[in-house]
Amino acid sequence: MTTASPSFRAHFDFTISFANGGGMTGEGFRLDLPGPELGAEAIGALLVHHLGLALVSAVELRNLRIVEEPHRGSRGVEERAPQAPRVIDLSHTIEAGLVTYPGLPAPTITPHLTREDSRSTYAPGTEFAMDIITMIGNTGTYLDAPYHRYADGGDLASLELSSLVGLPAEVFHLRDAWSAQRRGIEAVTLADRELRGSAVLLDTGWSEHFGTPEYARGAPFLTEAGARFLADAGVALVGIDSLNIDDTESGGERPAHSILLAAGIHVVEHLTRLADVPSRGARFTAAPPAVRGFGTFPVRAFATVGDAH
Repeated sequence: MTTASPSFRAHFDFTISFANGGGMTGEGFRLDLPGPELGAEAIGALLVHHLGLALVSAVELRNLRIVEEPHRGSRGVEERAPQAPRVIDLSHTIEAGLVTYPGLPAPTITPHLTREDSRSTYAPGTEFAMDIITMIGNTGTYLDAPYHRYADGGDLASLELSSLVGLPAEVFHLRDAWSAQRRGIEAVTLADRELRGSAVLLDTGWSEHFGTPEYARGAPFLTEAGARFLADAGVALVGIDSLNIDDTESGGERPAHSILLAAGIHVVEHLTRLADVPSRGARFTAAPPAVRGFGTFPVRAFATVGDAH
């Protein structure tokens, strides 16, 4: 088993002065670093690049600390390459009785042909098991197609595999960016990257509650403005490790589903282990079976990190 190289971030306060007058300050800022050896001058240059600033005359950093912790996606910092290609499973395991979304039926698994009964059909020493699973499409980690929301939208069978397999992943590690008082993920939180054609994956940490009563209450979600921003940015897919991509506690409105699926953007809910995926550089796959007249179904979602060649 291989282990990824450690990631480092700088914590600091700053003051930036501009050559044409004015300035800006920040407190408690955090910035991804390519390594732990950088000094204040180099970190200041990374800060300017990350913020996309022009005509900077001076950068002063205060209370600088370098801490080993996962990257969050700062611009201008390349992820360290893993030591070997990795496949990271991002799906919950489906089993009989699994509660994914409170109030929806849990899957049941029953035998169609037991191993014992099969022995009378096949040659001596040869046996098989065939089982029946009954479940709602919204089970485990699943993908929503436009048909899930719109009667005239494309169903699962209409989806192009190229829009589901090997998508460049842009992971937003947001575990320290939302709270019980501010559960919604806003557009401004997602605005520091070029996202066209990517799978945007929202790592909130909420999957830690999956299968418990806490999972259904106070879950983070994507706001209407956030969904509209991603649709305008031309993303291919949006995934989240939470109860729902919408706020289920705000009534029956589902603006994120409505906006994303109207734009033909796939939605994947109930992801897990997103903390293990780097902010950039991974490829994301989530392909459901091609079922006609169906709008949502479980997927084996995974990320691949590194180059197999």
